[in-house]
Amino acid sequence: MNVMIYNEFVHEIKDESVKAIYPQGIHMAIKSFLEKDSAMGSIRCATLEDHRETLSQDNLDETDVLVWWGHMKHHEVDDQVVARVCRRVLDGMGLVVLHSGHASKPFKSLLGTDTDQLRWREAGEKVRIWNIARNHPITRGLTETFAIPHDETYGEPFGIPQPEELIFLSWFQGGEVFRSGCTWRRGEGKIFYFQSGHETFPVYYQEEVQLVITNAVKWACPLERNCLVDRGGSNTPALEKY
Repeated sequence: MNVMIYNEFVHEIKDESVKAIYPQGIHMAIKSFLEKDSAMGSIRCATLEDHRETLSQDNLDETDVLVWWGHMKHHEVDDQVVARVCRRVLDGMGLVVLHSGHASKPFKSLLGTDTDQLRWREAGEKVRIWNIARNHPITRGLTETFAIPHDETYGEPFGIPQPEELIFLSWFQGGEVFRSGCTWRRGEGKIFYFQSGHETFPVYYQEEVQLVITNAVKWACPLERNCLVDRGGSNTPALEKY
């Protein structure tokens, strides 16, 4: 499968504390563990600086799954790129959205709700993630629960449409709970949102988190790469005589 990883790559340049954790960027940290899996083929990376070129139509047509991390520069993502991404998801490309990617243009466009609606605070609290879909492909190899020592706190209400599948439910040290792993289908494409991964903590080096993302990429991958899908809408002749 061919994977594209989008990461703003802004925090790692502007903030020395983030750079110390992800010196090559969050995208490269994700790429480094994905490429260890034999199921992965080509893994490319796009950043805000080059996203207009790297997320071209040709490149997206060759992408089976797009992984998206964004935070402080959602508004600078080109609307034409967003339209291309959404169209490819409808045509079958998988989309895995991480952490603050809940506020990204593609995610909001595809889900159609105010996904900015949630409680949050940056307090470095412990989070316990409960695996409530033990037989789902995304939870393969995971135990019933695991903890992340420090992460940004998110809390309900979360302005997402009702998930088709609720995979993870998280409890935070301050008392909040959050639907932290959710799936949807849009057109021919599959979407997975996973909450963990604030840039100031080494969350993407944790084995369980790496397994979640790896499993999610495999789950979201289409059986066939469909770039041109006839979704109807035209005046079509009858297939049967009548």
